Amino acid sequence: MAPSDHPVPVTAQITIVRNSPADTQTRQIKIFLDGQSQGELMYGDSTTLDVSAGTHTIRVDNTWNGKEITIQIRAGEHLQFLTRSSAGKFAWFLLGFLGAGPMQVSIEPLPSRS
Repeated sequence: MAPSDHPVPVTAQITIVRNSPADTQTRQIKIFLDGQSQGELMYGDSTTLDVSAGTHTIRVDNTWNGKEITIQIRAGEHLQFLTRSSAGKFAWFLLGFLGAGPMQVSIEPLPSRS
């Protein structure tokens, strides 16, 4: 087959999952890609975004705290990230007593697949 028979993908994918056992499992985490809202994740949810190759900024925000990362992605790549809300000991007390409290949000890369 000629090289033109197999077109090179012009898009890539980013998957963000929220399933960590260390997650507080409360509140939504809002997802932003390059400043544009991409929806919200509750515990156990995931989302996959089609993106162009290049540099992108992913922001996660649980309304108490936000975290942002800048990534490089190549055409055909599929990058995966884990996001979670976590609480310190005092915050767990507030969550249990008041049903709300300050929580940190994080996003970290998972092993990728191409």
